[in-house]
Amino acid sequence: MIIQRVVLNSRPGKNGVPVPENFRMEEVTIPDKIQEGQVCVRTLYLSVDPYMRCRMNEDTDAEYLRAWKLSEVADGGGVGIVEDSKHTHLVKGDFVTSFNWPWQTKAILDGSLLQKLNPQLVDGHLSYFLGAAGITGLTALLGMREKGHVIPGANQTMVVSGAAGSCGSLAGQIGHLEGCSRVVGIAGTDEKCSILVSEMGFDAAINYKKGSVAEQLQELCPAGVDVYFDNVGGDISDAVISQMNQNSHIILCGQISQYNKDMSYPPPLAPAVEEIQKARNITRSERL
Repeated sequence: MIIQRVVLNSRPGKNGVPVPENFRMEEVTIPDKIQEGQVCVRTLYLSVDPYMRCRMNEDTDAEYLRAWKLSEVADGGGVGIVEDSKHTHLVKGDFVTSFNWPWQTKAILDGSLLQKLNPQLVDGHLSYFLGAAGITGLTALLGMREKGHVIPGANQTMVVSGAAGSCGSLAGQIGHLEGCSRVVGIAGTDEKCSILVSEMGFDAAINYKKGSVAEQLQELCPAGVDVYFDNVGGDISDAVISQMNQNSHIILCGQISQYNKDMSYPPPLAPAVEEIQKARNITRSERL
């Protein structure tokens, strides 16, 4: 059986910017017959996520992430349908998912490594299992509940960077549900900001590409910031942390602005910002 797949063609380097040429599409042949315990699946959805930038390096610097190997197929979160099965708990037509789904049109996988899905849980929208009903949704929920320290009725203000992304957009909504009185998002276009307010329930949104983020935060968060769901790091996070209140909390979900740089994770704060963090007793901890 001839299938198409995407392999890592070259590495951008720890301080390089990824380009399309880092990947290569190729055709390969996989067996027509499967072995006991295996299934043949057809790929329906793949999730391409910021953390994958780390997997393009020779070393991910994270124990739970395996680096992609040159000329081997890339992988990540995926959803597909079983087309043939020799696994006792999976049959043709079942929808399945895996966090290590290969980037190829069809694949032969170990059935024991797949999770069977119930399409009714997402009203038939299978891609939701890679978003709100998947790892990103769980990340936003656990990050808020375990690290956000939201107290209903405490009149807390929450800020979310990368707010239009899969984690950020959910974190903001969860913040309101958990008890934050005001949620402000930061995104990169006017359209994203509009959607955050009109559809996602955010109270306000800042386009970081227009004007001073610090000045807009002062206007939109006059009482300061109590909870910060940080997806981006860098200058935006410096601006937010500078306006955080005493005993406030940072949920360190991602540092997208730093992923093309060779540095430890989490990246260290600038000295002046670190001093603010310590002086105000601001917690800064990873989401899980």
